[in-house]
Amino acid sequence: MNASRKIALVTGAGSGVGRLTALGLLDDGWTVVLAGRRAAPLQALAAEAAARGQTAVAMPADVTDPQRVQALFDAIEREFGRLDLLFNNAGVNAPAVPMDELPLDNWFNVINTNVTGVYLCARAAFGLMRRQSPQGGRIINNGSISAHTPRPFTAPYTASKHAVTGLTKALALDGRAVNIVASQIDIGNALTDLSERMTRGVLQANGTIAPEPMMDASHVANAVRHMASLPLDANVLTMTVMASAMPFAGRG
Repeated sequence: MNASRKIALVTGAGSGVGRLTALGLLDDGWTVVLAGRRAAPLQALAAEAAARGQTAVAMPADVTDPQRVQALFDAIEREFGRLDLLFNNAGVNAPAVPMDELPLDNWFNVINTNVTGVYLCARAAFGLMRRQSPQGGRIINNGSISAHTPRPFTAPYTASKHAVTGLTKALALDGRAVNIVASQIDIGNALTDLSERMTRGVLQANGTIAPEPMMDASHVANAVRHMASLPLDANVLTMTVMASAMPFAGRG
C-alpha cells in the first residue's frame, strides 16, 4: 500500500449524508471504504468513483452485527494495513408516536443501530488505530441536535443520540494516549430523501404541524471534510450544522 494514502471508512455510505461525505472525501484524495447494509448503492458509488479515477471499495456490513463489524475491520486491515478515519454515520429513526404506542422492536432497532452499532465500529476502529504504525486516527460520530433538544415523540432517537454524545467524549478522553481523536457532528434539517417530508410539515412542540427550513446536505459533508482534514493535534470536538432558521435556537 502507498504509505501516503489516507484510508477512510464511511458507514451508511449508500445514501444521504454518508454518500455525499464519501464523495467529498474521495475528492480530497482519501481512499474510501463504503459500508452499509445494501450492496447495490455501495457498488454503484464505488463504480462512480472509479470512473472519476478515485478509489472506493464497497464492503457491505450490518453495523448491529458484531461478527460482521469485525469482519469489516479485518478486511480493511488486510487490504490497506491501517485506517485513518471512521465516519460513524449509519443510523435509523422510529415512527413519531407516543412511546406507549411504539412497538418495542422499534426501540431495539434504534438502540442497536444508533448506539451499539456506533460503539462496535468505534471499538474496532480504536483497536486498529492503536495497533497500526504510525499509531492513531480520527473517529467522527454522527450525532444530532436531538441530543440537546428533542422533537415530540422521539424518545428512542433522542436517547440514542445522547448516548452517542457520551461515547464521543469518552473516546476523546481514552484516545489521548494513543493519538486517536474523536469528534461529533450534530445535524439539523439536512435535506435528504428521508427528510424531505419535513418540508411539507412536521409536528412542533406546541402541537401544530409546520414545514421547517432545510439546508443542502452537502454542507454537512463539507463540515465532516473539514474535521477530517485537521492534523491529529487539532480537533473539532463537537460541531452543530443546521438550517439557520429552523426551530432550534429559540422558541419556534
